[in-house]
Amino acid sequence: MTDALKRLSDEGVAIWLDDLSRKRITSGNLAELIDQSHVVGVTTNPSIFQKAISGGDGYEAQLADLAARKVTVDEAIRMITTADVRDAADILRPVFDRTDGQDGRVSIEVDPRLAHDTVATVAEAKQLAWLVDRPNTLIKIPATKAGLPAIAEVIGKGISVNVTLIFSLERYRAVMDAYLTGLEKAKAAGLDLNLIHSVASFFVSRVDSEIDKRLDALGTEEAKALRGKAALANARLAYQAYEEVFSSDRWAALEKAGANKQRALWASTGVKDPAYKDTLYVDDLVAPNTVNTMPEATLEATADHGQITGDTVRGTYEQAKAELDAIAKVGISYDEVVQLLEDEGVDKFEQSWNDLLKSTEAELKRLAPEA
Repeated sequence: MTDALKRLSDEGVAIWLDDLSRKRITSGNLAELIDQSHVVGVTTNPSIFQKAISGGDGYEAQLADLAARKVTVDEAIRMITTADVRDAADILRPVFDRTDGQDGRVSIEVDPRLAHDTVATVAEAKQLAWLVDRPNTLIKIPATKAGLPAIAEVIGKGISVNVTLIFSLERYRAVMDAYLTGLEKAKAAGLDLNLIHSVASFFVSRVDSEIDKRLDALGTEEAKALRGKAALANARLAYQAYEEVFSSDRWAALEKAGANKQRALWASTGVKDPAYKDTLYVDDLVAPNTVNTMPEATLEATADHGQITGDTVRGTYEQAKAELDAIAKVGISYDEVVQLLEDEGVDKFEQSWNDLLKSTEAELKRLAPEA
């Protein structure tokens, strides 16, 4: 079953699971995926926690204790989510030790309501790192304009970061710049750069969803021929940018001081259009020193019938650029699409967080001891 997953790992793609719940931890399922499916990391986001906690399985005892203590709903959510991340980090600790801190990581996101507030994001990142208190945690910070200086500041304090919600090539370059700035700050502060790690989560499937919708609206043969091309082209050009930045003189000086490259992480790799093969954003995004974080359905599909044929990114840059140029030529604005996707991404996570606040508040009231 897992030959394709092994081949993917052998090609230098770290397989992370894009999901977490208490049931997954306590049932042994996460440990099993690490043991049998080459999973070496876990990512979470507000939508994942909202689904897990609202599902209720395994959370009632902790919720009852929190209700008895009369904690605020915000504090309750942080206690619950950090407990899950801490437990998952402990399960992944052997992977972290074996890979010298490269993998075995669990990501937890700053409150999405702070996406446009630099100072609050930095404060929240520090608080989360302290609360989870595990060396194999990554604090997720969105790649909004306000997020960029926060990333540099947090990295500069020696906290490892997963930069999330990256859709555009221009913003991705700004993210890498923020990472290098952060490393330079950390170096100036005398911190050990080898202990600082980062991934940059470049979102894939949503790009095709939005651009395909616009191509369908055009309805021409030329437009139809471009369906399903944008997301892969965008991600492949992101990897080209990664190769450029991490072969620069600026990077060489940091690498000499012990710094780690910020890996590109392919996020949103579950295929949304049933017309496409369900392993499209795995098979066609194989490149060394990357991460692919997959929902469980995509992980299982890859294990069952993934076609891992070696590097499918390097050597494609010219074609990728031509495909994005062709999409622009039919009248679809790349800049407009990526900004819309960023705005929607932030809004979606904020909505999930608000839904989680409401459902948790209702549970705390239900479980509160009678006066």
